[in-house]
Amino acid sequence: MLLDLLTAMLWSISPFGEAKVGIPYGLLNGVNIYLTFLGCFLANLLVFPLMNFFFDVINRYFLKWYYYKKVAIFIGRRAKAGAGKNVKKYGFWGLMIFVAIPFPGTGVYVGSIAGYLFGLDRKKAFFANAIGIFISCVIIWVATLTAMEGFNK
Repeated sequence: MLLDLLTAMLWSISPFGEAKVGIPYGLLNGVNIYLTFLGCFLANLLVFPLMNFFFDVINRYFLKWYYYKKVAIFIGRRAKAGAGKNVKKYGFWGLMIFVAIPFPGTGVYVGSIAGYLFGLDRKKAFFANAIGIFISCVIIWVATLTAMEGFNK
């Protein structure tokens, strides 16, 4: 059970699934439903400070390299295209709603990049991401539990 919880939390930190994959993984492998929610939510929440550290320290160093800069610009443009209208127009609320939608490409990674690119205050961006992550986790958690209950009948 502990290994399954840790794996679910690693999925929640991963940019390839975030809590959208971590929560179903934990629930389908028999981890306690509340422990799965809490662990995956906190792990997904940890992404924001990690991304900000990356922007402040690592990104500035690597931007000197041509190929890194090219990839960073590509990712920045995609983040602006996905979240740009909402964040630019609605700020905090736009970022929160964008992160709360549990679709691929709308999680805390893109939310952190969008908040950084649009120059949102870090505290506001953190709370927008945190509330959005929480809403997204609740949606995924309830949907997974409902689906599991349906399959058991």
